[in-house]
Amino acid sequence: MELSVETARALAAAFAMGIGSLGPGLGIGLLSFGAMQSIGRNPEATNLIQTNLILAIALTEAIAIYALVVALVLIFVGVA
Repeated sequence: MELSVETARALAAAFAMGIGSLGPGLGIGLLSFGAMQSIGRNPEATNLIQTNLILAIALTEAIAIYALVVALVLIFVGVA
C-alpha cells in the first residue's frame, strides 16, 4: 500500500500538532497547579502570582502556536 503525498502531508501535520501541543498542555497544567497551591497558601500574594502565571502561560502557549505554524506549512507548502 503506497501513501500519496497528500496523505503523508496530512499525517505529518497531525503528528506535528499532536506532539507539539502535548508539551504546552502539560506545562500549562503544571503552571496552574502550582499557582493554585501558592494562592491557597498565601492569598495575599494573589495579584503577583496571577500576573506571573499569565505571562508564563502566554510564553508556553507560543510553543503550541509554533507547532500550528509547522503543521500549516506542512499542509499548504509542499513540494509538488
